[in-house]
Amino acid sequence: MSNTLDASGAGSDTPNLDFAGTTPYEDYVQADVLTHLQHLRSDDPGEMVFLVTTQVMELWFTVIVHEWETAAKALREDRVPVAMDALKRSLRELEALNASWRPLAQLTPAQFNSYRGALGEGSGFQSAMYRRMEFLLGEKSASMLVPHRGAPRVHAELEKALHEPSLYDEVLRLLARRGLPVPQSVLDRDLSRRYEASPEVEAVWTALYEDPDAHPDLHRLGEALTDVAELVWRWRNDHLVATRRAMGAKTGTGGSAGVSWLEKRAQKNVFPELWTARSHV
Repeated sequence: MSNTLDASGAGSDTPNLDFAGTTPYEDYVQADVLTHLQHLRSDDPGEMVFLVTTQVMELWFTVIVHEWETAAKALREDRVPVAMDALKRSLRELEALNASWRPLAQLTPAQFNSYRGALGEGSGFQSAMYRRMEFLLGEKSASMLVPHRGAPRVHAELEKALHEPSLYDEVLRLLARRGLPVPQSVLDRDLSRRYEASPEVEAVWTALYEDPDAHPDLHRLGEALTDVAELVWRWRNDHLVATRRAMGAKTGTGGSAGVSWLEKRAQKNVFPELWTARSHV
């Protein structure tokens, strides 16, 4: 059996390999751009994995922000299934993000120190996209806009996110529209400030968990949010462990407190009443 040959001599059942310009794959993915963004600042061979892993984390931050913003908008429009789909996708994305620590988790202090100086004053807490993730979780702080004053577009995006409802704010507003007794003081709070746990909100979640059949979609939403919160907690703990292994208790890059700051972050629960309500069910 013979194949009909095309002009290049290849079989007609082979993929098209001849393009006038860049490939359609390159036009869509921009792989050439992505794979030439690594500008190393040391001669240490380990710097490449550190830089690429950090860049991959930034891409995952971008996807997760997109998912949570999609979920928040859907909740605002009472489209709970659409929000659930976005939250479920974000769970797989958070798992992939958390796995990004694995290439870095075994760094010895000597290995990290060999290129640490290349970071200068750079530090992960300066990541604008990670800050948008934190804002969507209700971890608001106007002071975190300060490092981005020199980048007008980034600063404007962060300032907008600071004053918008977080994902959890949209959840609580949905519960209130469903007739559940979320306090008006919570609904009318200053959105630019960190969310603080409310005993009344805890009671609302307790009631939802005591009788899941009364509002099954809201019960499922609570579980999806708890899954998100757990993976965020795991992210913070994996960050803490990787940092401990690489640099112990030394001052972090960019002047941060390093491990002690990460320890405080790891102790905080996202969507706090979803955790405390379980003690009352």
